[in-house]
Amino acid sequence: MAGLSDASREALARAEIIFGGPRHLALVAAGDKGRAWPIPFSVAPVLAHKGQNVAVLASGDPFWFGAGSSLTAQLSRDEWQAFPAPSTFQLAAAQIGWRMEEITCHGLHAAPFARLRPALTKGARAICLLRDGDAPQALSAWLIEQGFDAKLTILESLGGPNQRIRQTTAAAIALTDITAPVAVAIEITAGKGLSRASGLDDALFAHDGQITKRPVRALTLSALAPRAGELLWDIGAGSGSISAEWCLAGGRALSFELRADRAINIRTNATGFGIDHRLTCVEGPAAETLSGHPLPDAVFVGGGGNAALYDQLWHILPAGARIVANGVTLETESLLALQHAQRGGTLLRIDLATAAPLGRMRGWDATRPVVQWSVTR
Repeated sequence: MAGLSDASREALARAEIIFGGPRHLALVAAGDKGRAWPIPFSVAPVLAHKGQNVAVLASGDPFWFGAGSSLTAQLSRDEWQAFPAPSTFQLAAAQIGWRMEEITCHGLHAAPFARLRPALTKGARAICLLRDGDAPQALSAWLIEQGFDAKLTILESLGGPNQRIRQTTAAAIALTDITAPVAVAIEITAGKGLSRASGLDDALFAHDGQITKRPVRALTLSALAPRAGELLWDIGAGSGSISAEWCLAGGRALSFELRADRAINIRTNATGFGIDHRLTCVEGPAAETLSGHPLPDAVFVGGGGNAALYDQLWHILPAGARIVANGVTLETESLLALQHAQRGGTLLRIDLATAAPLGRMRGWDATRPVVQWSVTR
């Protein structure tokens, strides 16, 4: 209670009903007014009391991994007031002296640890909200499995009378008495993160050989020009490598793939890169599965392209949508050349070669040329 503002305490005093977690209700001595959140979590019990004076207790800032937006989405603006207190992230930074603008903040109480992967590299700092007292040990094991070590600060019950702060490392953690609510501040001391440039190493992806190879992928992503929040349709996705890198750049993607075994690889890559909340795999023939989905900002056709598909795309895509298509066969090259002649854009031929043994010496080993058509609708 000592950490709340006068306005918050006045709102609690006026409340007929107080919702919160059991620990919150105990800390404010809610008594008969108290109502614990249901399990699984739902805001329905709060909304059932519309018209009454109801207070909701949420940790710190209710609009930062809190219940705030879940409630306000169901209410008109004159039906609610918010009295934010310092968030867990702010309380943690204030205890360990980190600049908030130089760290990343993550809500992992109901999300996989892999969501951290895009943010991890040597020297990176992050504050993570975790689900329970066993989670810091599990997070440490995951970090080690991914090839990282880190300094850890374990922060329990921040801002309350039972606050406790301890330090350890991911490799040496041996704490067995951690209790919720708990957050962990991570500072990576060893390990190599993902490159931020387009064209990740092919070995990072699960694939059966059907993958847009690294140099061509880099050129393809450059042509697609991903931007945060944009939606990609990846048609004939194969391993989903284009979709994965698009999502790592901050976008969302629908990967359309005909073969079930390759769809497994796409989902494996999405999970491994921590982008399964951004990347969705759609199985089936592209021509039959495109309808019913939100229209994209960009489309990549990596396999299965034909004249009917390009006609369909040209008809349904909004103005300004970007199309990029790659082809390696003579038939696809002719098709893309025709599309370029009819609809404009850019036609690019990509010829690559790598050094390889040639007898006792070395020579150039040429890959199949790739023809790339890119156009803005």
